[in-house]
Amino acid sequence: MRHVISLLIENESGALSRVSGLFSARGYNIETLTVAPTVDASMSRMTLVTSGSDDIIEQITKQLNKLVDVIKVIDLSEAPNIERELLLVKVRAIGAAREEMKRMADIFRARIIDVTDSSYVIELTGNERKLDAFITAIDPALLLETVRSGTCGIGRGERVLRL
Repeated sequence: MRHVISLLIENESGALSRVSGLFSARGYNIETLTVAPTVDASMSRMTLVTSGSDDIIEQITKQLNKLVDVIKVIDLSEAPNIERELLLVKVRAIGAAREEMKRMADIFRARIIDVTDSSYVIELTGNERKLDAFITAIDPALLLETVRSGTCGIGRGERVLRL
């Protein structure tokens, strides 16, 4: 089962390495990983997506809590949450493909953020399924390059990750 785990960690060199090392040492895979400082510059928020049974996720959570740099850990998947990802995609846009790409961007509520004589760069945010659907809908011959941010997540309602 897919889990979105969010951590508050000390904003120090090596903290990311220790978290990722915990996963690699135990043979667990990190599917996506995003890290950025919080409002408090001494802390960073890390959101990672991994897969595993409830027992494995419980073990991962316990091991993460033991790391010195980790301040707090929550599994966002345990309650209602909001997940978003950013996709930048460069597509060939020549002739009829220009209008087709504009139409696709409109359908998916994406934005064309760069235009050249032969290409567009399109920005799209949404959940993983929406981004996958957009890429699938594009003619593969027009697809030049893609970049994805990985999942960012936050709990809904009163559920917060803070000290």
